[in-house]
Amino acid sequence: MGFPSVRPRRLRKNENIRRLVRETELSVNDFIYPLFIEEGENIKIEIPSMPGIYRYSLDRIDEELEQVVDLGIPAVLLFGIPKHKDAVGSETWNDEGIIQRTIRYIKERCPDLYVITDVCFCEYTEHGHCGVLHDHEVANDPTLENTKKQVVSHARAGADMVAPSGMMDGVVKAIREALDQAGYTDIPIMSYSAKYASAYYGPFRDAAESSPAFGDRRSYQMDPANRREALKEVQLDVEEGADIIMVKPALAYLDIISDLRENFNLPVAAYNVSGEYSMVKAAGKLGWIDEEKVMMETLTSIKRAGADIIITYHAKEAAKILKTG
Repeated sequence: MGFPSVRPRRLRKNENIRRLVRETELSVNDFIYPLFIEEGENIKIEIPSMPGIYRYSLDRIDEELEQVVDLGIPAVLLFGIPKHKDAVGSETWNDEGIIQRTIRYIKERCPDLYVITDVCFCEYTEHGHCGVLHDHEVANDPTLENTKKQVVSHARAGADMVAPSGMMDGVVKAIREALDQAGYTDIPIMSYSAKYASAYYGPFRDAAESSPAFGDRRSYQMDPANRREALKEVQLDVEEGADIIMVKPALAYLDIISDLRENFNLPVAAYNVSGEYSMVKAAGKLGWIDEEKVMMETLTSIKRAGADIIITYHAKEAAKILKTG
């Protein structure tokens, strides 16, 4: 037999054979869509650095919820922007706070939509850091005590899942104990297990009004140069009771997603963050890339790396493409 005897192109000849041998399939069932809810009335403000993404007040959220449900997106991740901020973020455990009211509102109108709450303090503190400060440093254990109050309040309001994002040591164990003691044993924890101190978060901080008033978050979020440390962080969360483990950001950390898939049997989530979204949008607007194709290739790469769940601002656009084939 003449060279070449092996011809991989045989299985690329047309779309039907490509579909038959395709290894990675993207589905709307993979997506979680983030929502920004601002306290106030008649608010629908597009975030300048995130085209197509808005901050909504509760009285303007119905249209967005209808789209999410109609597209078959199974879950939303809630971020709140309160009117009142203080040194400890006490609005996070206010049963009449913006997130608690939003949970009840969604559950009333869209009972089958799965509601996940981001559990952190940066949007609620006047200093923009993710917990209680002592001498300009985030104090781990006092922050855990406030986190317990926050998750129980979210559970009382009807949250389906909580997602701690502050990277505090021992946070998963503290949350699991607090939920169990309050009788919410069935509420799962999706932990931001490997969350890096990334430059890709810039647009999100505009969206959530959560930029630190001083310093940065490198003392509690992970160093982008570290890979093995992610396995250590995730192992701790698994031992403490995490139900889902997460990597954030996604696109620059595909190796970490792959590592988690290879080493752990829990579902792996990946957060396709604001900066990753905004770069695609900006380049698409300038005509430098085919925005739609780059978006779908990006999401497919995250799934191919090993993510079972993708938190993405592209969720609605991607769902429309998948829906129409």
